[in-house]
Amino acid sequence: MPLDTTAVERIVAENGRHAKDTGSAEVQIALLTARIEELTRHLQTFKQDNHSRRGLLKLVGQRRRLLTFLKRDNAASYLALSEKLGLRR
Repeated sequence: MPLDTTAVERIVAENGRHAKDTGSAEVQIALLTARIEELTRHLQTFKQDNHSRRGLLKLVGQRRRLLTFLKRDNAASYLALSEKLGLRR
């Protein structure tokens, strides 16, 4: 389930370095977090949906790899973003 355009634009505006920034690690992590939250709500309703559960696990793994990269590349940005998004890592 992709995010709607307005949600993507809002996330890019909040986390991007400029208006068209969709490739920076911060924006990608924020977009993945939004998709993970949406899939988590879906799976709370449909507990037997194993196909979506697999997609959720893939998204979590991708976000984890991006967070590791960001932590190694820019620790201050990593701390600010994880606090902003409410990530426990």
